[in-house]
Amino acid sequence: MPKLWTDTVEGHRHAVRAAVLDAVAVLVAEAGFSGVSMTRVAEHAGVTRATLYKYFPDVETLLAAWHARQVGEHLSALEKIRSDAAGTGRQLQAVLEAYALMLYDRPGHDAPAPALHRGTHMDHAHEYLEAFIADLIRTDVQEKGVDPAMNPVDLARYCIQAIGSARSLSSRDAVPGLVSVTVSGIYT
Repeated sequence: MPKLWTDTVEGHRHAVRAAVLDAVAVLVAEAGFSGVSMTRVAEHAGVTRATLYKYFPDVETLLAAWHARQVGEHLSALEKIRSDAAGTGRQLQAVLEAYALMLYDRPGHDAPAPALHRGTHMDHAHEYLEAFIADLIRTDVQEKGVDPAMNPVDLARYCIQAIGSARSLSSRDAVPGLVSVTVSGIYT
C-alpha cells in the first residue's frame, strides 16, 4: 500500500490523485476499460472507496482524468524529443516517428474509448499538436532552405492524418517508412 500522506494537505491531495490515476493505468493495461471499477481502483490505489468518491464521482470521470493525464504526458514526451533533436535537422522526423509509435503501441481499447476522445482536453491537445507540428515544419523548412508545398498549418493537418494510419500498420518496423513518406510529401 503506498504512503499517501505528505506534509501538506495539497501534497496529500496530489499524492492521492496520482495514486488513483496510476491504479487506473494498471487496470486499463491489465483488463481494458471494462476492468476499471471504483472498487478495483480503490484497492489498487490503497485508498478507501469513500476517499476515491471524494475525488471522482464515477468511473467515467475517473477515466477522463486518467486519459487527460495520458494525453498531457504524450505531449510532454513529444516536446522532449523536439528538444533533444534540436539542431540536428531531424526534429520533425523524430517527433513524427515518436508520435506514430505512440499510436501504434497504444493498446486496443474497448467500448468507452471513443467517449474519451471527445472531451475538451482532446480539443486542446489536438490544437496544441497541430500548432506544434506546424512550428516544426517551419523550422524544418528554414533548416533545409526549401519551400513547402503548402501552408505549414495545412501541412501539419496532413501529417497528423497521415501518421494516424500508424494504428493499422502491420508491424512496428513499418513506422519509419510511414514517417519518411509523410515528411517527403511536405516538399512535393
